[in-house]
Amino acid sequence: MEKVTAADAPQFKGSRLRNYLMFLIPSLIGIGLFMTPLRYQGDITIAIAVVAKSFKALLEGVMPVLLTLIVSLSALVTVSCQLFKPAKVMASPFLKGLFYPNWLWTLVRVIGAVFAVLIYSGKGPAYLLDPNTGGLVFGDLLPTLFSVFIFAGLLLPLLLDFGLLEFVGTLMTKVMRPVFKLPGRSAVDCFASWLGDGSVGILLTGKQYEGGFYTQKEAAIIGTTFSAVSITFSLVVLAQVKLEGYFLPFYGAICLAGVVAAIVVPRLPPLSWKKDHFIGGSPRTGEEEAIPGHHGVMSFGLERALHRADSIESLKKPLGDGIKNALDMLLGVLPVVMAVGTIALLIAEHTPVFGWLGKPFVPYLELLGIPEAVAASKTVMVGFADMFIPSVLITGVDNEMTRFVVAAMSVTQLIYLSEVGALLLGSRIPVNFIELFVIFILRTLVTLPVIAAVAHWVF
Repeated sequence: MEKVTAADAPQFKGSRLRNYLMFLIPSLIGIGLFMTPLRYQGDITIAIAVVAKSFKALLEGVMPVLLTLIVSLSALVTVSCQLFKPAKVMASPFLKGLFYPNWLWTLVRVIGAVFAVLIYSGKGPAYLLDPNTGGLVFGDLLPTLFSVFIFAGLLLPLLLDFGLLEFVGTLMTKVMRPVFKLPGRSAVDCFASWLGDGSVGILLTGKQYEGGFYTQKEAAIIGTTFSAVSITFSLVVLAQVKLEGYFLPFYGAICLAGVVAAIVVPRLPPLSWKKDHFIGGSPRTGEEEAIPGHHGVMSFGLERALHRADSIESLKKPLGDGIKNALDMLLGVLPVVMAVGTIALLIAEHTPVFGWLGKPFVPYLELLGIPEAVAASKTVMVGFADMFIPSVLITGVDNEMTRFVVAAMSVTQLIYLSEVGALLLGSRIPVNFIELFVIFILRTLVTLPVIAAVAHWVF
């Protein structure tokens, strides 16, 4: 992708009218699909999520076999490429990036394929087929991700390629850079996640990092901080703990805690240790966001958007980019989610590991004045496996304040291996498992006091 720096705009190849239309029409369609809230079947969502949901329902009968084939194909081709290094794959940057990962990720894909085949055939062990472990990932999560990846992948170029991010990025730089140490264009990632789905935000962030628009540090911060949980899922969590009447303070606590975490956590290791270098190795100089003296913010944002639109000579490249996006997510990420998500849920459901890890939080919860701190502590670390499990575990606790705190905490922890964590690990965003775990702990420590303060005010 071509980047536009803060230099005087060169002469356009196409007419100004043509560039205005090339910028406005796809960008407005992208805004309508990814960023415009609408009400559907009683929920607040976005159009792309509605399309994906309808597509998922349409393929419900064939979805299990389709997912098994995709995950298995990914593993087989990856192993073949590792063993035989076919010339056509090795000569293509896209195919090599997709099918020639290191041996660790090859093993993860193979594990994902084995899990998928065992669950689809129904011949796996009971603990793997359990609807709370492998059955949950294969039967509920993967079909949703499959549908989202196809449509979001194909249509993301509407946001990426026609100038919208250049325009929004220029306008938002004076807010995002001083407050969050991020480019203005990252506001679009956050908004798409907030209204739609965190997976959309991660896909958007990953593609911008690969395109050279974010540095390693910025991509890691955005992926672990701004891939927010949608409003719809927050409502589901609140319903699970039977506190539907507290939505406004609940979501207010989530937003406030999320902003505090977004300011604090990126200033701490491991995110603060990430290099401020682009994917090619060049450092960010600061000139990328400078505005020439003869331009205002609005006029320069528009000029950058028109220049980006001018670089699109035909719709063939954006269409090709969309197809590559979808294939990359389907064949590269679905097997990782299948493997990592299932393993995390197996540990959460069938071992006391997360209970042991939660014990150190008892004094912290007591210090914050949370009733039934021991029961609450058992839910703290299990959120790393899956965001919904803490709300399920705390349902039996009578104290409303405790249920409120646990539900809000599970949403603001943000990184859970059954989806967001696995998506981050499967992407090219530069974070590893240990870093995700540390960031999860930091987010928990930072957001709990904010949530507890709101809970004390409400209850």
